Amino acid sequence: MAKPQEGFDFIIIGNGLAGFQLALKMAADSYFDSKTIALIDPSKKNDNDKSWSFWEKGSGQWESIVFKSWNKVQVITSEKFLNLHLSPYIYKTIRSIDFYDHAKAILTKKTNFKFILEEVLNVEDAQTPKVNTKSNSYLASHVFDSRIPDVFYTKEKNVITIKQHFKGIFIKTDKAVFDSSKLTMMDYRLKHGEQTTFTYVLPFSENEALVEFTYFTENLVSETTYDQYIEKYLSEILNVSDYVITETESGIIPMSTFPFENFSTKAVTKIGTGGGWVKPSTGYSFKHTEKKVAFVINNIKNGNAPSANLFCGKYKFYDKVFLKVLKDENHKGEWIFGQFYNKNSIQDMFRFLDEESTFPEELKIMFSLFSWSFIKGFFKTL
Repeated sequence: MAKPQEGFDFIIIGNGLAGFQLALKMAADSYFDSKTIALIDPSKKNDNDKSWSFWEKGSGQWESIVFKSWNKVQVITSEKFLNLHLSPYIYKTIRSIDFYDHAKAILTKKTNFKFILEEVLNVEDAQTPKVNTKSNSYLASHVFDSRIPDVFYTKEKNVITIKQHFKGIFIKTDKAVFDSSKLTMMDYRLKHGEQTTFTYVLPFSENEALVEFTYFTENLVSETTYDQYIEKYLSEILNVSDYVITETESGIIPMSTFPFENFSTKAVTKIGTGGGWVKPSTGYSFKHTEKKVAFVINNIKNGNAPSANLFCGKYKFYDKVFLKVLKDENHKGEWIFGQFYNKNSIQDMFRFLDEESTFPEELKIMFSLFSWSFIKGFFKTL
């Protein structure tokens, strides 16, 4: 006799940033106390596989797991050093292992939540959707799916995708090297040819830091290429030769105009990277995910489709113009970001990137990028 299929009110596929943030928000809201919720992922999430950085005003809901924070940043181009004070914003970093442990500690105490360590093969999108894993099938009233749609990986007309890809090393030095009160958001002094590349430095103390070499390009590079530029940055820019690597991290973040939102249905909502929750023009996702989750929860409680009103058309347009210029003239990256932070206050930029800006602020920011490249990008996007 066939094994009866287990059913839940909600199934969340993927215990990453979006899946866990959504689950934690449900766990904190009494509306969901009577709901059964399954989290399906093949990993126990016991590794520190990445770090997330974001900015926010003052204290936030993640304060207990913030690894390090800063109130000053520097942006360095080949022509200028920009030292920027963030107040009232604070730039923060969270290690993924701390986030995972925090989420599991809360969710395992909730009797209506269940962890399922299995790999999802597919989701049958029906009135009662079915999630099929390698060994079982599960039914739900609604499924939240963080997997990227397969069609994303095929070349589609009118879709622009720039990959933010990087490798970073966590190092310890014998001598005091870093100013731990100030992070380096972008340093363009070391570049790989005519491409948008920069170094990102998060100093955790005077002798500990994450040093990361990042590309905003369509094509990937070999791991040894990242290593060469990181080593060159340490030796030639920071004058550091004696250090120990304690950890490494790497990743590929899609910055894309792909219509992820079109893949949510009445029964299945795409979330996280798979739902287009990564900011296309920056690759930042932590605070954007927090906002999207709040919308999803509010939609559910008001009887609306969970994916309703998650995106704002004008910001999608701004992102598309930016990505179009980066695609057509990738060497312009240093100039673009230099103009962003030289011609505008970082507070205005943060509001713009958080999609909280006013129209006059947006006009000022777009005017700071006034060039033939952006004029072309603007009309091509139209």
